Amino acid sequence: MRVHRPILDHVIDKCRELDPIAVAIVSPLSEVALTSAIEAADAGLINPYLVGPRAKIAALAREHGVELAPYLIVDVADDVEAAQRGVELCRVGTCQALMNGSLRSDHFLRPIMADDTGLRLKRRMSHAFVVETPSYPRTLIITDAAINVYPKLEEKADIVQNAIVLAHVLGIATPKVAILSTIETVSSNILSTIDAAALCKMADRGQITGAVLDGPLAFDDAVQPEAARIKQIHSAVAGQADILMVPDMESGNMLIKQLQSLAGAEAAGVVLGARVPIILTSRAANPKTRLASTAVAALLAQKDREEFSGVTAGFGVLLQSKAWLSGVGSEPR
Repeated sequence: MRVHRPILDHVIDKCRELDPIAVAIVSPLSEVALTSAIEAADAGLINPYLVGPRAKIAALAREHGVELAPYLIVDVADDVEAAQRGVELCRVGTCQALMNGSLRSDHFLRPIMADDTGLRLKRRMSHAFVVETPSYPRTLIITDAAINVYPKLEEKADIVQNAIVLAHVLGIATPKVAILSTIETVSSNILSTIDAAALCKMADRGQITGAVLDGPLAFDDAVQPEAARIKQIHSAVAGQADILMVPDMESGNMLIKQLQSLAGAEAAGVVLGARVPIILTSRAANPKTRLASTAVAALLAQKDREEFSGVTAGFGVLLQSKAWLSGVGSEPR
């Protein structure tokens, strides 16, 4: 049984103490998408920008008794323009996060991934689920189950590093990362075992930082201490993983849906490594999942705010220092 307070509830409560962030919500044209956005606003987590055809949003609100007067509607012609406008609002700094309403993921992600007008940075973007399940006493981060289909080694390194940053934001100081495969030994017949070994060596060499990595590990090795004991796996990660790095999107997507469907897991989903946090859940996600995902994104946005404030403050000190230094030589003797 879980002995700690579920982190998703903790994150939601933590975000209530912070200033709300502006979130562009792309095509909130389903009941759950619209009501979840308003619920997050009522909880003090966000200031929503509802991006979509005004008439359709208003009709949906009337149908479900949602009051739109306090909220800004960004009127656009269709879903394509809604996705583009949402990205633009984040690029210019009007919004600090982006949320998918009722679009298919590929339609939502297309303008985000655009080279010149999207939200990509140098590091590879990736998706992570923050998972709570009654049968495991730790919070799990599962990555990547939504964006990178068959990532190469260097892309996997970015995916792991993104997940480590998320773990730090959630208060896990030194996360334990299990690189999953089908077996625990390295085999030339199974590429994911070779990638797992390489990722661990990259961590040894400082190419991946902030966590303890081990792999390849099978799923049971990663989360069941008894399985690791029986198999004589001596590891700081086995049986107590905080992050599960899956071999590809197919296996990750199946894993998270199995946990949700059969093990009573709750999960919050967010895209990492972009200019802003991106809230990406299943279109069928329930309001609690959407609220928790929004809260995780808000914590990430708060971290970005603090880092930006630190950089600008440091820059100001540097300017003052340079001004002082430039004046030293010009002082009259």
